[in-house]
Amino acid sequence: MSRGNRLPSWTGDDDMDERKHETMNEPRGAIRPLASGLTLLAGLMRLLPHWPNFAPVGALGLFGGARLNSWHAFALPLGVMVVTDVLLRALYNWMPFDPFVYVSFVLYVLLGRLLCRQNSPWRIGLASVLGSLQFFLVTNFGTWLTSAMYPRTWDGLITAYVAALPFQGQDLFGPLGFCGNTLLSDLLYTAPMFGVYAWLTRRSPAVESAAASPAGVTR
Repeated sequence: MSRGNRLPSWTGDDDMDERKHETMNEPRGAIRPLASGLTLLAGLMRLLPHWPNFAPVGALGLFGGARLNSWHAFALPLGVMVVTDVLLRALYNWMPFDPFVYVSFVLYVLLGRLLCRQNSPWRIGLASVLGSLQFFLVTNFGTWLTSAMYPRTWDGLITAYVAALPFQGQDLFGPLGFCGNTLLSDLLYTAPMFGVYAWLTRRSPAVESAAASPAGVTR
């Protein structure tokens, strides 16, 4: 993903150097309107009908952590999650505010912070897979701990994890089960979010830089 009219770089090294330069010159806490807009759009997509776990939640956390500045990287994605949880409750009667989902979501954001100066598709993809893995571990541990579905034993915990693996219960929970849906949706949503943002900032770099510069002065 390179800047200007050059062909995209597989490694992202050129863009990484440019992003380091941009972020070093950017005021701390500066608002990025394009990144904020894409974050809000991803949140709204949670409201569309979807299979369980096949939603842009992981991509929302990763992208927000990577492309929003300072406290915005946590505040805006978490705010979007809270608002859409309330709307999902109203629209579909889904139970909101699962604490284990929110713990996992914060971990997504923290993984995203590691991508602040990265445009490498391989590293972004790896972060997405790691995010899916921690979501699987955290949320299924929560299911085992708080529900009556599984006994509070080691065997019960293993059963809870196995039940969420790909192709387990796929008829009820979509094509790949809970875990497979998470992995696939994280990758499918993360790629366009980072890709569209990179393309837009190359097409109109002044929009993001103007908002980040003091008094709206572009660099």
